[in-house]
Amino acid sequence: MDHASGLAASNLQPLKPRKIPNQNIVYRLRQREINRKKVATDFHVGRSFHQNVFPNFTVVNVEKPPCFLRKFSPDGQFFIAFSADQTSLEIFRFNGAQAGGDLLQKISGSRPDLADEEASNVRADLFSCYFRHTHTVNVAPSGEHLNRECSLFTDDGKYVVVGSACYIPSEPHPFFFDVYRNNESVSPNPRSPLEDYSLHIIDLHTGLLSDTRKFQCDKIFLSHNQGLYLYHNTLAVLSVQQQTIYIFQITPEGTFIDVRTIGRFCYEDDALFLSAVRPSPNTNSQTYRPYRDPCINSLKHRLLTFLWRRAHKDGTPEAMRHFYKYFDCIRWLRMWKIQLLDEEHLLIKCASEDVVTLRVQDPNSQPSFFVVYNMVSTEVIAVFENTSEDLLELFENFSDLFRNATLHAPIQFTCSASSNIHARQIHRRFKHTIINAKYGGQLEAVKRLLAQLPISSQSYTSSPYLDLSLFSYDDKWVSVMERPKICGDYPIKFYARDSGILRFKIYPGLLTRSSSSSARRLVAFTFHPYEPFAISVQRTNTEYVVNFHVRHQANMAEEKVVKATPPPPPVKTGNVQRVPCVSSRAPFTPASLISNRNLGVS
Repeated sequence: MDHASGLAASNLQPLKPRKIPNQNIVYRLRQREINRKKVATDFHVGRSFHQNVFPNFTVVNVEKPPCFLRKFSPDGQFFIAFSADQTSLEIFRFNGAQAGGDLLQKISGSRPDLADEEASNVRADLFSCYFRHTHTVNVAPSGEHLNRECSLFTDDGKYVVVGSACYIPSEPHPFFFDVYRNNESVSPNPRSPLEDYSLHIIDLHTGLLSDTRKFQCDKIFLSHNQGLYLYHNTLAVLSVQQQTIYIFQITPEGTFIDVRTIGRFCYEDDALFLSAVRPSPNTNSQTYRPYRDPCINSLKHRLLTFLWRRAHKDGTPEAMRHFYKYFDCIRWLRMWKIQLLDEEHLLIKCASEDVVTLRVQDPNSQPSFFVVYNMVSTEVIAVFENTSEDLLELFENFSDLFRNATLHAPIQFTCSASSNIHARQIHRRFKHTIINAKYGGQLEAVKRLLAQLPISSQSYTSSPYLDLSLFSYDDKWVSVMERPKICGDYPIKFYARDSGILRFKIYPGLLTRSSSSSARRLVAFTFHPYEPFAISVQRTNTEYVVNFHVRHQANMAEEKVVKATPPPPPVKTGNVQRVPCVSSRAPFTPASLISNRNLGVS
């Protein structure tokens, strides 16, 4: 046994210690200056400096104006919020991550104490330090309210598109043919009531309302931009009630231009052609209503034509029988969500009317179809079911083309499963969890993953501090997708990916306040596109707590106190005078130099 164990021990390779790159920011700047990097890696090298400059300080319970905070513009210059009555848009100019540095010097420690009077004064003035109020724009007309979760910025960061809505009163009831304008219109219900909608374009620089488009007696999902999608200057709007897609172009002057309407017709001159072949009505006959059309509308006809041709191309009787078997199911499909893949192609998600009108409790578990449609040629390019392995493979390998996270930037710094090995690992772990679950499996995993499509416009942040190639963190508490998360009881830790060193912590909520176990605490993070600044809004029932996560050197206040203290007199030792060190930092030693080179000084 001793001989065998000795041989086994001799065959074991010794564990090599992990080599940590130099983390010192001065060293990194010097290396960037004197070394020549690989071609097309300059942006990635510059982005890695965020590992040295990060939001390491949390100010909890910051006092804010009476408004609902929303998000930053793509260029990071502006910040928008909705007024308390949700009728106006508040525009703030961001003063920079260093704006509150002087004010934060009054706070000592890694986190301000809630009972500290000086910290209370800091929390009262901190918002005005970082944000300068520029405009208050009265947007919503009488009776309408802005949707707090709907905002789309143009690529240049000059304009923002917001939406408002108001419920239609039961008395007087709208006219029948105002509710049902074509033969594809769905039936409203209490879970999906009809509303009057307005889309507004606001100039962030001047604070002027540039243009407005109204949609009367309709149903558009404004929350999280589900019914809107902006790709560069092309805006797509899906009317679920009328089953119509409106395509607009946003001009440099900030106005809407009608481009096309997809639904009953695919070409703009289809109505003219139809009126030429339709017999002219008599004077005594009623007005022609599209709701009474006996034929299939143009978009649905192209979908059925594509499926028939695919079955015919297959050449087997089973394929044709399958088409005719499900013909009626496909005939009664309704458009649910849309996404612009580019300026010509649409990704349309179709499901049954019960799913579209929210009559079903779990809509994502119901059968649905994904249609890729070319708006210019009016052709259906592809059709996938929500159990398609082929579509899942496309989604996994080309996630960046579905997310469109940074269309305004020339370089796509995204953190998706198709471009980041760490994000792919998280994606695979989630997929295997569903497969190995009690009622899971491969089919259920495909349905759950494809339920993310279509992805809402501008729903992913481009902050480098959520880039998994730079930092490692628990995506259960915060992620690149801008959605509220469950608020944890402990700070979120961010580790540098290249060294594994703990870089900073983010305190998501008011940790000193005891919360009841029945209260559901949610927190929403808003990161600046590139600066070390983030805002977290914690919600517990109807109470909101705003925290600022900023870059701050906590020991600078202590240094000021030390410098203000007069130094002690020198101590004479023979012919040499020794002056005591009064700095709060440790004296220079070779060991401290090695420590700085290995662990980094930021």
